[in-house]
Amino acid sequence: MSKILIRGAKVLGGEAQDVLIDGATVAAVGTGLFDEGARVIEAQGQILLPGLVDLHTHLREPGREDSETVLTGTRAAASGGYTAVFAMANTFPVADTAGVVEQVYRLGKESGYCDVQPIGAVTVGLEGKKLAELGAMHDSAAGVTVFSDDGKCVDDAVIMRRALEYVKAFGGVVAQHAQEPRLTEGAQMNEGVVSAELGLGGWPAVAEESVIARDVLLAEHVGSRVHICHLSTAGSVEIVRWAKSRGIDVTAEVTPHHLLLTDEMVRSYNPVYKVNPPLRTERDVLALREALADGTIDIVATDHAPHPHEDKDCEWAAAAMGMVGLETALSVVQQTMVETGLLDWAQVADRMSFAPARIGRAQGHGRPVSAGEPANLTLVDPAYRGVVDPAGFASRSRNTPYEGRELPGRVTHTFLRGRATVVDGKLA
Repeated sequence: MSKILIRGAKVLGGEAQDVLIDGATVAAVGTGLFDEGARVIEAQGQILLPGLVDLHTHLREPGREDSETVLTGTRAAASGGYTAVFAMANTFPVADTAGVVEQVYRLGKESGYCDVQPIGAVTVGLEGKKLAELGAMHDSAAGVTVFSDDGKCVDDAVIMRRALEYVKAFGGVVAQHAQEPRLTEGAQMNEGVVSAELGLGGWPAVAEESVIARDVLLAEHVGSRVHICHLSTAGSVEIVRWAKSRGIDVTAEVTPHHLLLTDEMVRSYNPVYKVNPPLRTERDVLALREALADGTIDIVATDHAPHPHEDKDCEWAAAAMGMVGLETALSVVQQTMVETGLLDWAQVADRMSFAPARIGRAQGHGRPVSAGEPANLTLVDPAYRGVVDPAGFASRSRNTPYEGRELPGRVTHTFLRGRATVVDGKLA
């Protein structure tokens, strides 16, 4: 088995230490470590984190391989420092049966760049009318624990209640895309001053907040777990904060783009800024940052949503919603949360590894950097500054809102069970 000695890295941003990897496991952590047979990586000034875990990724396969495949998506994930991703169910066919989730799980195993845990659909065909095969997907080889109709809201309260009751039996969680459909008919962007000036259909904050309020109360009533996808408004933060103070078992995520970008970007009419939920106001952005810092929002999740060129290179109204995010997520978090003093690197490890692994029950991920633990690790150079060039992305799609923008930090190495998937900033 190969040995790797990472020398002088700041583990979780703390004191510089050496980390010895032996095969798939962290063998030792300390100072002055030496192993004659080990390959040495000089990592002075770099941050060593547990491998990142993304609870919200769209890999598009099966059915939309023109925008992404499991292979290209996991290569993008590794490039961004991820060792595990949860793949959303809105594929073609929908991942609403044991057969489809097992296909995605198998493709993840074959990729070798990142572990892939499929997310099962809550309802058949994402149609919101009938529960999907929740138990069969959980009992399959994929062992599904997270269920979501993401891209659509489970807007029927009875269906949502039944789903919460069903997954409670095996400790699963329903991840809700909170969007009241009637309130967002024809919506193109956040409802507010900018939408009024541009004459674009508005997407009111209450469309998100009303569903979250309903679902935390349903979760309390059932005694089950609910997870809120891509929370985006200051009002949503207050509802989740209230629910947690009440002891309701709710968790929530925020995307990197909702931590940085605002609806002012839409003035350019560039469809790269068209996303679901929409970019909100500066007030919302600041509230989301504070909530991530104080733990009201539990995790950062990318909502990596690749699209082919033709789906974005068109007029605003016809453009698809979504943006890629796996390869830039950590840099955006460094800029918005670390460099602003809201989070330290140990807290980044919590929001981007420990907590998402715990919510999704990703075995072997989100573990401490200590002897005997799986060697799922990410090495980051925080001093790096670079301009985002999507031509160099590992993802098959290029729909990033950060093209031409300077962002801090670079993943130099990623290790999946001791095997380097990224070396010196390049895919192995």
